Amino acid sequence: MAQLRGIRGVKIPVTDLARSIDWYGQVFGFEPEWEFEDADGVVRGVAGHVSNGAAGLSLRLNPEKAEALKGFDPVNWAVGTRQDLTDWIEHLDGLDIPHSPEIEASIGWLLVFHDPDGLEIHVYTDESHGVDHGDLPGYGRRVGMAG
Repeated sequence: MAQLRGIRGVKIPVTDLARSIDWYGQVFGFEPEWEFEDADGVVRGVAGHVSNGAAGLSLRLNPEKAEALKGFDPVNWAVGTRQDLTDWIEHLDGLDIPHSPEIEASIGWLLVFHDPDGLEIHVYTDESHGVDHGDLPGYGRRVGMAG
């Protein structure tokens, strides 16, 4: 089977490109490196990186798709440790962005908040807490293991 190296980037539909560029810049350090001008001469998309190159991010003006994704969580952004998650809580508090408390999720710890269009943002630790929640509704369990 052909192999992948990773994810090149994530594309997120937005209702207001300028507002989203600003928000993702404040929250994730996003800086557009490319802009995409449509045939009518209007720029409706940008691409760049977040967190000093940790991942690619594109924002595309598409109000209908942005509305359809409201409340959905298409991406889990990774942080290393529980302490890193605490740093994210402090960062969001400093920006006055409402967020969940730290959540003991299926494998590690999780933080949930929303972008300006209501897209649910998940920040999840690589560090595992070692607790098996597989028998609880809504939590994951390893495939092939009875709960």
